[in-house]
Amino acid sequence: MRERLRVAMVGNGFMGAAHSQGWRVAPRFFDLPAEPVMELLVGRDPDRVAASAEKWGWRDSSADWRSVIERDDIDVIDIVTPGDSHAEIAIAALEAGKHVLCEKPLANSPAEAEAMTLAARAAAERGVRSMVGFTYRRLPATAFARHLIADGRIGDIRHVRASYLQDWLVDAESPMTWRLEKDRAGSGALGDIGAHAVDLAEYLTGLQLASVSGVLETFVRERPIAGSSSGSIAGGGSGEATGVGTVTVDDAAFFHGRFDSGALGSFEATRMATGRKNALRVEVSGSAGAIAFDLEHLNRIEFYDGSAPGTEQGFTSIIVTEPEHPWVSAWWPAGHLLGYEHGFAHQARDFVEAVAAGEDPRPSFEDGLHVQRVLEAVERSSGSDGAWVGVARGSD
Repeated sequence: MRERLRVAMVGNGFMGAAHSQGWRVAPRFFDLPAEPVMELLVGRDPDRVAASAEKWGWRDSSADWRSVIERDDIDVIDIVTPGDSHAEIAIAALEAGKHVLCEKPLANSPAEAEAMTLAARAAAERGVRSMVGFTYRRLPATAFARHLIADGRIGDIRHVRASYLQDWLVDAESPMTWRLEKDRAGSGALGDIGAHAVDLAEYLTGLQLASVSGVLETFVRERPIAGSSSGSIAGGGSGEATGVGTVTVDDAAFFHGRFDSGALGSFEATRMATGRKNALRVEVSGSAGAIAFDLEHLNRIEFYDGSAPGTEQGFTSIIVTEPEHPWVSAWWPAGHLLGYEHGFAHQARDFVEAVAAGEDPRPSFEDGLHVQRVLEAVERSSGSDGAWVGVARGSD
């Protein structure tokens, strides 16, 4: 009989639904070395979390995460709460001997991320594993793009352009949500979606940002407080307004960066890009070619081969659905497309395989800490009129 990994997930919003999908379907499509069991869903409202547990396929529910991490029948804690609780839950879970999967960004500040990383290192010495959920690394197209770049197909990297554009806050009457409160979210578009742009750009290239120069802006500084809310892809809400709340995070972030190799990067993250719903795009230009990825066409990359004859040069669209790819082979016949939710199944598979093998999964808390330091450097730069700010380095 296979080992069982009994999972408790803390948080039951939009990301809770996505992670539930991953845990539920991964063992049904992949031949996993251990069986993830959806044991317990944890939330603040007992009635709401019980309803979500039944809907998503969890065996039971709880409103007390502290008691859950002490239970002997729980092996994994999956954290999908707002960022202000990531550090407390993750550190307690690791100290209790639970493997931890934590949504991005890792924390709300470098100090919290550093504490989490130290706890993860100490736990790893006892065989306890941890991972941060930068799920877009798990798309077959991005994995293939990374392979081509590492194989030298585009030569020396010179430019990276990354943007993550959404428009769910364009309407000034859209109500307040926790994502607009710095105490809970840490930052706005910068951390919520800019973190993905940073991580994916670095994952594809194998480079790290060394310094940044940027600006943050909040266009709508007050929003109505809704009397009731309903979940959405971005965590917004709807309902009768009962007052006005102050927005304490950025609506948009723009910054330039220098990578450790000397390559240049430009980054944009905004929830005010009218007409853009979930548009994450990364383009990497090298001395011998270029590669581009667009999340809204997530089964495809664009590849430019500078060595081709002049009459044949141009970006070629490559659909990454061939069964030779390790994440594609378990799903459908060649040519049948994957969707947004498949990344979460791939994440669950990779996490389970690493835990079963006694290996540290990636991206690690160390990776999450680095991204947090990039975000903090952008904030400091914006507060200094765009001055160049170095990204902190070091083991802690």
